[in-house]
Amino acid sequence: MASKDEVLKALSGCIEPELHKDIVTLGMVQNLVVEAGVVSFDYVLTTPACPLKGMMQLEAEQAVKKVPGVREVKIKMTSSVKKDARLESVMPPGVKNLVAVAAGKGGVGKSTVAANLAASLALDGARVGLLDADIYGPNQPQMMGVKGYEPLVDERNRIEPPVAHGVKVMSMGFLMDPDAAVIWRGPMLHGAITQFLKDVKWGELDYLVLDLPPGTGDVQLTLCQTVPMAGAVIVTTPQSIALSDVRKAVAMFKKLNVPILGAIENMSVFVCPHCSKESRIFSAGSARALRESYGIEMFAEIPLDPAVCDASETGAPIVVGAPDSAPAKAFRAAARKVAAAVSVRNAAAKTLEIKLVKA
Repeated sequence: MASKDEVLKALSGCIEPELHKDIVTLGMVQNLVVEAGVVSFDYVLTTPACPLKGMMQLEAEQAVKKVPGVREVKIKMTSSVKKDARLESVMPPGVKNLVAVAAGKGGVGKSTVAANLAASLALDGARVGLLDADIYGPNQPQMMGVKGYEPLVDERNRIEPPVAHGVKVMSMGFLMDPDAAVIWRGPMLHGAITQFLKDVKWGELDYLVLDLPPGTGDVQLTLCQTVPMAGAVIVTTPQSIALSDVRKAVAMFKKLNVPILGAIENMSVFVCPHCSKESRIFSAGSARALRESYGIEMFAEIPLDPAVCDASETGAPIVVGAPDSAPAKAFRAAARKVAAAVSVRNAAAKTLEIKLVKA
């Protein structure tokens, strides 16, 4: 009959594709039971939004089936998102990772991308929050379908956020007249952002997505200097003028020691709803330029589709409202790449921490 040691030896040949170590060493094989030729175990991924989940499960199953005496393999795929250890003293204890969504200029669809990334992660089973940090132009209440929500405050003066599409949402839009202008200087912005981070009842979150305002102003500086981030996702459009502003955002994050996880090109091509022919509304090349100049991976190219705008205006991100559409599939794939990049970053930080301790 097969033994546990034989099964573990077989599984040690399965390499986690993002972390480049075997799954046994990484502690991803748990609760292993071998009984009468039946092998069962939990396969603990680093994120529920793992883009290679199916392939990894199949590889593990095939590896165990090669062990003499094994007649059946039962694998329970689960996940445990690692926490960014730097958040321990600066954020509520349940928040594990902060992911910023940023753009060098307005009008590129940054808030739409943030909403769809957050909803996509939630659809994959992650616990997600969305902080609308665009104080001057908060759009997430409408995009997420919680416009008009009046926040409740508990006895400890903590704000209860609404939940939309499985995502906890907080925005300045809940606290102000929608037709009023926010005319604030830096210190007031700093106070609002700090309160949204620390005084909201976020609970247990695998990812808190931060929808940043465009540019490189006070809000970005406050966030980057107040809390450590797992990284930033840069949103751009294909034309060169958008790329010139992206360069400024990239330079800002590098100067503030915030890793760039990757980029998303929005409105890449227009697909005619009648003939399905692709047309480029803007010039091409931003994906290649980002990769060649900065080594930034392009997570997705989102096609220009009126349905994306319609979904945002009606309060259901397209990954929820039209899950089978091309933009929705692109957003879902991008969100999984974001989650994988966060896992890689956390694993690298843990390895560095262990090396420093040993040194």
